[in-house]
Amino acid sequence: MTTEQDWAEDRQRFVSSDDRIAGPLAAEFVALASALLEASTVAEVLDRVIRTAKAVVPGADLVSVTLRDPERGFHTPVETEPLATRLDELQYRLDEGPCVAATRREGMGLVQEADLVASEQFPRWGPAAADLGIHGVLAVGLFPDGDAPRMGALNLYTRERGGLDVAEREVALVLAAHASTALAATQACAAADLETAQLRRALQSRDVIGQAKGILMERRGVSADEAFDILRRTSQQLNVKLAQVAETLAGRRSEL
Repeated sequence: MTTEQDWAEDRQRFVSSDDRIAGPLAAEFVALASALLEASTVAEVLDRVIRTAKAVVPGADLVSVTLRDPERGFHTPVETEPLATRLDELQYRLDEGPCVAATRREGMGLVQEADLVASEQFPRWGPAAADLGIHGVLAVGLFPDGDAPRMGALNLYTRERGGLDVAEREVALVLAAHASTALAATQACAAADLETAQLRRALQSRDVIGQAKGILMERRGVSADEAFDILRRTSQQLNVKLAQVAETLAGRRSEL
């Protein structure tokens, strides 16, 4: 159960000594929210998130985002340094590591390891990461406290043993929540745009098919069903889409 003292300690992490202004951490989250509002693509959303994570988590030497595609598997679309992608991809090959585990773990989807050399969680990936100079890691699933498997994970790497403490873990959870919400909204907008474009194309096709049917009805003296059947059979014979046949007919009616 969260106590008043817990709330007070959390508040001190966010506020400044001057009650008239926001603390540096709060100011970073305000700026992040504003930047995410302006972002229109998944890449823009994720780039802003990793840059903010690097700024607000002092122990994070490297930051990356893992995304999970049901068909393509895991991939790393953004990172602060190429080494982060190398660390991520090693996890994907081994099917072991914090960013993979964070997408699958129930609850908050939070995975932390303070000493990768002696890691029992990741016996293969941990020592390999340590050989590359990384000794601690923290990954949070996107969404935190969501259902597994999640859409991905926010990954923070440190070169110091124990370099990511409890306070930084809580900040990472807030960052992951921001990223998840913005990412879901961006993907929803993209899906809506695609659906609108597909609907527009469908309406345009229907209109041009109607024009072509009208031309055939006038020139050949056939019914609407017969005109459509002519278009359909021509499409099959020429191995050309019905809408394309109709568009050609409507566009060259003066030549017929």
